Amino acid sequence: MTTETTTVFDTVKDAFAPVTEALKNFQNVEVPEAAREFVKKTANTAKERAADVYAGSEKVTAAIETAVTDSVSEATKISRNIQQAIYQDAEAFFAGIDKLASAKSLNEAVQIQSDLARARGEVLISRAKSSAEYLGKLVANGAKTAQDNFAKAYNKTA
Repeated sequence: MTTETTTVFDTVKDAFAPVTEALKNFQNVEVPEAAREFVKKTANTAKERAADVYAGSEKVTAAIETAVTDSVSEATKISRNIQQAIYQDAEAFFAGIDKLASAKSLNEAVQIQSDLARARGEVLISRAKSSAEYLGKLVANGAKTAQDNFAKAYNKTA
C-alpha cells in the first residue's frame, strides 16, 4: 500500500514538475523595460488624478462654504429687517394710541382708527411685496452662485 501511495504521489509530483520548475525560474525573470515604464506611467497618472480629485473636492468645499457664509449673512440681514419692522410697528402703535387719545368725539376716534387700520394694511402689503421680491432674488442669486461655484469646481476636476 505504501508503494502504491508513493507511486501515486510520485506520479502527481512528476506531472506538476514543469509547473514547479517554471515557478522557481519565475523569480529570476527580468521584467521588460516597457512593462516597468507602463507601471510607472500608470502610477503617475493615478497620482495626478488623485491630486485633481482632491483639488476638486477642495473647490466643492469652498463653494459650500461660500454658500453657507452668504446664507448666514442673508439670515443676519433678514433678522435685522425683522427687528426694524417690529420697532416701526411698535412706534406706529403708540403713535396711533396718542392720536386716538386726542380724539374729541367718537366719530373722530372711529375716523382715526379707520385711517390707522388702512395705513397699517398698506404697510403690511408693502412689506409682503418687498419680502416676496427679496426672497425671490435671494433664492435666484443663491442658486446661481451655487451653480457657478459647482461648475467651477467641476471644471477643475474634469
